[in-house]
Amino acid sequence: MNKISNYFRDSYKELTEKVTWPNWVQLQQSNMIVLAATLLTTGIVAIMDLVASTGLKFIYKIF
Repeated sequence: MNKISNYFRDSYKELTEKVTWPNWVQLQQSNMIVLAATLLTTGIVAIMDLVASTGLKFIYKIF
């Protein structure tokens, strides 16, 4: 039981004293990077879907 209480005590101490939390500007910058990466990935997947769909429609028309 002592190990469990030590674990929670050490975890709380690490979160309150050792972790450096981002300030508002850093948080906004990180958010914009994630948003840009998400939009880029979504665009790439949409283009791949369009190409695959068009290709399959072309193949189905042939046969």
